[in-house]
Amino acid sequence: MLLPRLVPTPTFAIFLPSLAGGGAERMMLNLAAGVLAEGIGVDLVCADARGPYLHQVPSGCRLEDLRAHRVLFALPGLAAWLRRRKPSVLLAAMDHANLIAIWARLLAGGRPPVRLAVSVRSQLSVAAAHEPSWRGRTLPWLARRFYPWADDIIAVSEGVADDLADCLGIGRARITVIPNPVVSDDLDALASAPVEHPWLAPGQPPVLLAAGRLTRQKDFPTLLRAFARLVLRRDLRLMILGDGPDRAALAAEIEALGLGARVALLGFQANPFRYMARARLFVLSSAWEGLPGVLIQAMACGSPVVSTDCPSGPREVLEDGRFGPLVPVGDPAALAAAIAQTLDEPLPAETLKARAADYRLAPVSRRYLGALGLARAADPAP
Repeated sequence: MLLPRLVPTPTFAIFLPSLAGGGAERMMLNLAAGVLAEGIGVDLVCADARGPYLHQVPSGCRLEDLRAHRVLFALPGLAAWLRRRKPSVLLAAMDHANLIAIWARLLAGGRPPVRLAVSVRSQLSVAAAHEPSWRGRTLPWLARRFYPWADDIIAVSEGVADDLADCLGIGRARITVIPNPVVSDDLDALASAPVEHPWLAPGQPPVLLAAGRLTRQKDFPTLLRAFARLVLRRDLRLMILGDGPDRAALAAEIEALGLGARVALLGFQANPFRYMARARLFVLSSAWEGLPGVLIQAMACGSPVVSTDCPSGPREVLEDGRFGPLVPVGDPAALAAAIAQTLDEPLPAETLKARAADYRLAPVSRRYLGALGLARAADPAP
């Protein structure tokens, strides 16, 4: 009697610097949940497994904490983990983590080596140009030198892929475009959760919403100046979700513009969707992006949106302005005019939700598994 051949369950590993409250971390946790739902085991490996997303690691995901306070210091621990665990695929996310993953696989050795994919989440040339540190400014050189060592290079948008091909000096066909799994299965439930903020009570003036780390990239000063124009003619409120190093400067700008009673900096919110579902309009004022998840999530909550036409992502998401106005970066007057127009003539919520459905968790997760050779790997052999 022949016994059935046992096929090892494939393991999809994700390497992150930490579980800080950023967009990349949230997207990778979404992807982990989507891959688990496809019957593939998931290991989440963190250089330092701390941060507000620690309690959002999906059930069934195996968490490995390398206990390194800098990503670089995780190199020996990640190499040792690869030798010991031997996952089918390792996906790294965020640029410094990508480099450490590449070097760790080299140190780990093994035949055949673990399949390695690196995920690029913003335009490398633009992000490096705005980096204050020399480490950040050397990133394009390091990427050009080492990213081609990865088996798969994945970009989150066409704009990111085009820029990356130029930076790396490689053919565009070498880069696979897979968007972020932005719309999670629990988004509708999270969006319906209650909010006790008085500005969102029935009968209150319309609320505009923005979200993101309080950094130069998000260009919230332009949004504040646009809002200052709007409140000369309209009774509005503005909420900004997120924390970051520019909080004090933004608070000072709010006071200088006389907006202290109309603008609220609400800090990091584990569930931003309940705010998105109740805002009259969502605004993205960024100077640059990769694929702006908050823009897609706001649409998935039914909120009309206005965005800068920054590199890259908003033009792809909004299909050249079909699903929301696009305005020049750093132009408060144009941003104010687009907000006013959208307040007066918003698109139906169902139209926006239908567009956001292209970024739902299940189809994006399957695209990752297909690109990395794990598609249908959990199905029994015929």
